[in-house]
Amino acid sequence: MNTKQIREFCKLDEASLQLLKNAMERLNLSARAYDRILKVARTITDLQGSEQIQGEHISEAIQYRSLDREGWLG
Repeated sequence: MNTKQIREFCKLDEASLQLLKNAMERLNLSARAYDRILKVARTITDLQGSEQIQGEHISEAIQYRSLDREGWLG
């Protein structure tokens, strides 16, 4: 997904956007990480058969990103 597609297919409601912004600040994530989290959240949403990305999808994507940063073995 390119940036244009991310903006089109990964729209967030206000609560989900705030959750992602808070995670970005607390985890000191980059703009690239922001886009990657959105892509993973979109995938999670699709796998669950949902239309709109919800806060739970963002939370799960953030958890995966945190695992990636820390390494799978801790």
